[in-house]
Amino acid sequence: MKIIVSKIFTLFFIVMYNLTFAQNKSDREWIVIDKDWRFSFGHLYDTKKDFGHAEGYFSYLTKTGFGDGPASKDFDDRAWRKLDLPHDWAVEQPFGENGSFSHGFKMAGKGFPEKSIGWYRKKITIPETDKGKIISLQFDGVFRNSKVFFNGYYLGTEQSGYNGFEYDVTAYVNYGGENTIVVRADASMEEGWFYEGAGIYRHVYLKKTNPVHIALNGTYVTSEVKADNAEVTAEITIENKGNYKGSVEVIQTIFDASDKQNANTSESITVPEFYKSANYKSKLIVHNPKLWDIDLPNLYRLVTELKQNGKIIDRYETSFGIRTIKFDAEKGFFLNGKSLKLKGTNNHQDHAGIGTALPDEIQYYRIQKLKEMGSNAYRCSHHPPTPELLEACDKLGMLVIDETRLMGINDYHLNDLERMMKRDRNHPSIFCWSVGNEEWNIEGNIVGERITNVMQDFAKSIDSTRPVTVGISSGFKSGISSVVEIMGYNYLGNGDIDAHRNEFKNQPGMGTEEGSTFATRGIYFTDDAKHYQSAYDRKPRPTFYSIEEGWKFYAERPYLAGMFIWTGFDYRGEPTPYGWPSVTSYFGMMDVCGFPKDNVFYLKSWWTNKPVLHIMPHWNWNGMQGKEIEVWVHSNCDEVELFLNKKSLGKKKMEINSHLEWKVKYVPGTLEAVGYKNGRKILTEVQKTTGKAENIKLSTDQENLSEGNVKVVTVEVTDKNGLHVPTANDEITFSIKGGKILGVGNGDPTSLEKDQFLDDVELVSITHFQEQKGTSASLPNELSSYPENEWITAFQDRDYKKQAPSHIYRGEFDLKKYSASNTVSFFYKKIGIETVVFVNGHLINPSAEDSQKYVLDFTVLKEGKNAIYIAATPLQKIKDWDVMNTDPGIIQVITPAKPWKRKLFNGYAQIIIQKEENAKEVILSAFANGLKTGTLNMGFKK
Repeated sequence: MKIIVSKIFTLFFIVMYNLTFAQNKSDREWIVIDKDWRFSFGHLYDTKKDFGHAEGYFSYLTKTGFGDGPASKDFDDRAWRKLDLPHDWAVEQPFGENGSFSHGFKMAGKGFPEKSIGWYRKKITIPETDKGKIISLQFDGVFRNSKVFFNGYYLGTEQSGYNGFEYDVTAYVNYGGENTIVVRADASMEEGWFYEGAGIYRHVYLKKTNPVHIALNGTYVTSEVKADNAEVTAEITIENKGNYKGSVEVIQTIFDASDKQNANTSESITVPEFYKSANYKSKLIVHNPKLWDIDLPNLYRLVTELKQNGKIIDRYETSFGIRTIKFDAEKGFFLNGKSLKLKGTNNHQDHAGIGTALPDEIQYYRIQKLKEMGSNAYRCSHHPPTPELLEACDKLGMLVIDETRLMGINDYHLNDLERMMKRDRNHPSIFCWSVGNEEWNIEGNIVGERITNVMQDFAKSIDSTRPVTVGISSGFKSGISSVVEIMGYNYLGNGDIDAHRNEFKNQPGMGTEEGSTFATRGIYFTDDAKHYQSAYDRKPRPTFYSIEEGWKFYAERPYLAGMFIWTGFDYRGEPTPYGWPSVTSYFGMMDVCGFPKDNVFYLKSWWTNKPVLHIMPHWNWNGMQGKEIEVWVHSNCDEVELFLNKKSLGKKKMEINSHLEWKVKYVPGTLEAVGYKNGRKILTEVQKTTGKAENIKLSTDQENLSEGNVKVVTVEVTDKNGLHVPTANDEITFSIKGGKILGVGNGDPTSLEKDQFLDDVELVSITHFQEQKGTSASLPNELSSYPENEWITAFQDRDYKKQAPSHIYRGEFDLKKYSASNTVSFFYKKIGIETVVFVNGHLINPSAEDSQKYVLDFTVLKEGKNAIYIAATPLQKIKDWDVMNTDPGIIQVITPAKPWKRKLFNGYAQIIIQKEENAKEVILSAFANGLKTGTLNMGFKK
């Protein structure tokens, strides 16, 4: 069966990609431009608070190049916050009861017009030597409804927050000089019913190519395994954005993971006409291919080169894998001809402390955590993922269902589907396309059937090598269920799966969502008042099934390919079965940090071949002496014997896909489980009653990260004997040298603590701005008294042909909360040729770094109203239609962040750190009252 192959998007790859191009003198460059952006909030409907955007007489939609407000290339953004991408502004906001239930009650997005619009600006230089190249901007995703401008020119709008998109800016470039990129993101509307973040939360690239080049996502590699060989078909799309007419040589070379050349082909082709594209196919044979598999995820690399007159003009690399997939209606799923039960999870894209702005390393961390649990499949719920997640799945060996956002048959729906598939179809990890999920309005009727038929056939026209599925939850009888290629069952309680299978015996099926149980990590008695659910695996509601019940159902039926649990990780939003103040889900096998709940060990017992032995709960139950505690053991041993303080409580046989239970009266001490295989003792596991917390312990989880500059640190406390204290909830404060903290979390679904501790940047407008004429062009060094009756509104009815030699301006700004810790600056926007500034009667000198920036000393300012006076010689109009600046500038107030901190939740917290660019080491310290300080010195691979 033909299979798919993949394109890799890691930052490491990008660097190597550019180096390789430079060595081969290709015209292609692909440059990450994530660093040094400026950001500020705008406003949803108040154009004044949106920096005057869309107030111009000519708008960006009426005349080309009329981007106004921040969209103008000349807009002054010096007072805006400086940051690096990826960035999620929603995770930075506090929680509030009026926030969205779906988005975890963050006070951003809908209902918060002052936090629903985000502006981003970045300046780049493009050299003269790039003339003649095609210059493009590539965005992996902006949430959402983004408008992009370049040098004031409007490029386009992308409604969905999940689609990648690209804009050609060649015609607008200022070669040899400064160029301005502007993005306005509108996150006021939700696409999903789960936390989605806000802003430019994925990578951005500057791309440069020869006019004749491989198009965006312009390779499609499939393979067919025949005996000891694989026939690889490499289809490329060549685009001509120039006037070149003639031929180019196309060279296709396949390399294995050790960079050994495996196959090569070359042919001369005719270039498509001006602004046209054309597809070309090449056949290559790989002898004795190393197949991509979940245990050995072997990858190959296709290098496509275009040569014109002997010179390489483009070089494009595609990562791919060789493997076969097959669904059988009787026997389930096969990978490389071997039966494989899908052991999957559904997941959204956010993580504790950082929201949706995941560093690439965290993608690897999360996929590796799922692999450790025994999972072999991942469903992207419910939208196209970031490219780096698919790269992690390719490299680590995780199968993927790739899912589009919305069902439909028009351009909006099909174009989204096509872009997702063309971007992702080379990834060997993807084994199925999903074109919908729980579309209750159409699932069981003729409309759903029609839409599914169109989307399914449309998908096949783009990629015929993978099947199509839809997740169905409103009964498995008609409509979509009767026509979809691979039936996706969402929850046993929603219909009779066996009955549907008996009616459609030629239709393969899998459980696209199952489980949906409630559990809070480290909690063993449900407490509805505190919004905590017991971690024992129970039915979430009478008609639904526990994790164990669900897995048994699918494991016992060969015709079902497997199941995808809802969910692998907890996620922000959908805090079912509660509401405020719960802010995260309870469904995950792991919490939002990736700390395992006890269900992880049930799955690990039956999803892996490694011996497993796990006791729940912990054994710290002060005050419950003599009361019965439910003790569960998760294991894949044949038998398990339980001991309390060395006294046997009995040996029990383990049934397949089950667990064991004891009722144990609590006595402090040691609970020990002994696991037997074939009558032989192979494992022991203990839960000990610990002493009081005394030490802070910091440890890294580097084995679950790709190489990079980001590390995940686990924070916990131990007693005097070094035992982890599972009931500890101490508040820990952090400091760091050589790096920065990206986010903190603890997995508590009710925690309303900050995710991030950042400097607050407030922009304060100058109001009541007035003027009066000066009598001399000489500007004062001291503030004089000016006649009160001569003040008029500034710039009102100004006659620019008969201006005074100077003007005196006055205004006021309000510092509602002010202390010595604040840094206050006046960013002056030029309203005169020469300028003198006074604040509260004091002459203010410009800063050395910027002649139009004035740093205001604490002794000059006061809480409440402050007066600002500006004396300036007037600007002159050169042309009558020149637009003169009438904005004196903005006051920036920076309130320094408080120290980073987080409470432990049931013994754990997590902190994500990033190394500073030139740091040789990173030292993290953790403090808490009554505990010994913890310190971690972290090394990074170069």
